[in-house]
Amino acid sequence: QVQVAESGGGLVQPGGSLRLSCTASRSITIEVMAWYRQAPGKQRELVASITTIGRMEYADDAKGRFTISRDKGKNTVYLQMDSLKSEDTALYYCYAFGSTYSGGYSRSGYWGQGTQVTVSS
Repeated sequence: QVQVAESGGGLVQPGGSLRLSCTASRSITIEVMAWYRQAPGKQRELVASITTIGRMEYADDAKGRFTISRDKGKNTVYLQMDSLKSEDTALYYCYAFGSTYSGGYSRSGYWGQGTQVTVSS
């Protein structure tokens, strides 16, 4: 069973910074890891993603403020969030997509439980 665990959320003032971390089980061979967020009453949306070869994509609102990075050896991805705004308040989810082996290889995606980020003065 693949487990995905996030950490690093919390309360921060507008203009502040937070760094989120996410680690997936070693049983999955990662192809893509990503951060999504969901604010109350809104749909879950992609914030940033990074592939195993280092290709990164960002939501327009995240460009220039957020940076995604990874430690491939640890199946870990980070999201450095700077210049935070109140609109960034949401539950942030980590997503890991890749392959696992159980009698044969299969590809699937796995979600973490989420970590709350609250931006408020």
